[in-house]
Amino acid sequence: MNKLLFKLLRYSGLPFLFRQLVQRNKVTILMFHDISAQTADRSFRYLTQAYNLISLDTYIRACRTRNAALIPPRAAVITFDDGHKRNYELVPVLEKYRVPATIFLCSGIVGTNRHYWFTRKHPDLDSSELKKVSNQEKLRILSRTGFEVDKDFETRQALSKAEIEEMKKYIDFQAHTVFHPCLPTCGDEESKMEIALSKQMLESDYALHVHALAYPNGDYGEREVRFSREAGYACAVTVDYGFNTLDSDLFRLKRLSVNDTDNMDELVVKASGVWGFFKNMAAKPKK
Repeated sequence: MNKLLFKLLRYSGLPFLFRQLVQRNKVTILMFHDISAQTADRSFRYLTQAYNLISLDTYIRACRTRNAALIPPRAAVITFDDGHKRNYELVPVLEKYRVPATIFLCSGIVGTNRHYWFTRKHPDLDSSELKKVSNQEKLRILSRTGFEVDKDFETRQALSKAEIEEMKKYIDFQAHTVFHPCLPTCGDEESKMEIALSKQMLESDYALHVHALAYPNGDYGEREVRFSREAGYACAVTVDYGFNTLDSDLFRLKRLSVNDTDNMDELVVKASGVWGFFKNMAAKPKK
């Protein structure tokens, strides 16, 4: 059903109207996670035709200097969350289409055989339910399945240190906390540590210039904004629906999730913001 809906929306003309009227003078930040090289090739072929891709750093510089000339019409920023090991396979595709991508890394997971907690299967609870409990309670629950945040498993899920060292010539690496907790479910000290230590680890272990944070799962509050500022970040991205301008709050930057889809109709509709627009409309409480 969704495939048909995405096709109908794509050819309704709405994505074109959004690109021309809504996105023309805005900066759209797109979020990916773990797409294959084949899907990336199709996706970035389209995105480079429909948008003018700029780096996250270019957008932040434009905001700080109030230089609108740095922002072309229909500007889009490409981001990836987590640092999945398959991201390494995307380098030739990103180079082919000259995509200035940012990958947000979980500093305590990349370079190790540790696993992302949200990939762990629990017999009674799914990840959406685990996100609602306190981080410490979630870890206690997952420990019963054999999962520990600092446990090295036989296989890795994240980029290796050697891969990051090789990729940093082409990729902008930024921070995604240490172990990817839902920050509002953490205590004050834990939330502060996850935000600050991620930056410190990436800078010391990989000689990176870390100035941007992606809130895990897009979850944040005033506390996380304050901790991010105090840790020395210049900006932070959310998964709040919308588009960005020179006047956007740099610690609440909006992003559109394209869901790592290999369905081009879905990509076109979600990248334009049409899907998020209707989802937001449907979610609004009726008066």
